Amino acid sequence: MELANGTTVQEFILLGLEGGQQKRFLLLIFFTILYIISLIENTIIITLVQTDAQLAQLPMYILLGNFSWMEMCYVTTTIPRMIFDLASPQGIISFQACFLQFYIFFSLGSTECFFLSTMALDRFLAICHPLHYPTIMSQKNCSKLVAGCWIAGFLGYAVPVTLISRLTFCGPNIIDHFLCDQGPLLALACPPLPKAPLIFQFSMNVLIILGNLVFVILSYGTIILTLIKFSNQQSSKKAFSTISMHLLVVALYYGSAIGMYVHLGGENHLQVTKIVTLFYTAVTPFLNPLIYCLRNDRVKEALGRVLRRMEQWLRKEDVI
Repeated sequence: MELANGTTVQEFILLGLEGGQQKRFLLLIFFTILYIISLIENTIIITLVQTDAQLAQLPMYILLGNFSWMEMCYVTTTIPRMIFDLASPQGIISFQACFLQFYIFFSLGSTECFFLSTMALDRFLAICHPLHYPTIMSQKNCSKLVAGCWIAGFLGYAVPVTLISRLTFCGPNIIDHFLCDQGPLLALACPPLPKAPLIFQFSMNVLIILGNLVFVILSYGTIILTLIKFSNQQSSKKAFSTISMHLLVVALYYGSAIGMYVHLGGENHLQVTKIVTLFYTAVTPFLNPLIYCLRNDRVKEALGRVLRRMEQWLRKEDVI
């Protein structure tokens, strides 16, 4: 990784979020609070799934618990670094740390794609093939699907990220972003760029994002058609309520993910990209636990049981 004058690139400079000192301070406070709340929300879901006997046996909530853990990892990959850069305006990140963040960020993003597809499969089997659901989505098979999501997510980007890290960077080493994203990194590489890294990266984006999106659309489309044919209106209405929450999470994720790859023209396209990425990396991990749980009766009941047990324990402590 050499500059034009022969010196080696040891670090990049992340420009981060622009603004004056007061604006940066307000952003620091806002994202710190958002980050803490996101961790608390997802921790609550994981705790409920792990400690509640009823939720721990249901595949949908096993997937939801892993999804929440993935969201915690995802938001931790980007937000603490951004908060640090807001507090310290230098924004220096080492070459190795930059590509490590790049790899983990995209790997977790692709893992989320696979989890959304697996959750769509779970709902498809539960609603469209209820008699076969207990056999197909047994705890053993569910564990295999969970492991498959993690493995596929982290293997998918190993090759393209490795190839991109081996490119020659001519400088400057300034990244106009708050994280090490593929677009800004490729913009710093020396032309002409080798075709292999670009082909691999484009292929993985298309295969993972569009492939999973098509699967999710087909799954929920079939579910909706099945629910329309239900004779039991009350069951159909309840299922529609659950599916609508899932579809909202899917829309938030894929809408913002696709927006990251739409390069808009004009002077403000970099700022638009930052805003879309912020929504994708910081806001959706905050919203997803609320969306999944606000209208989920099982989660509310499990939370009620946990709170009652805590209340009983506190009363015993007071008596002692």
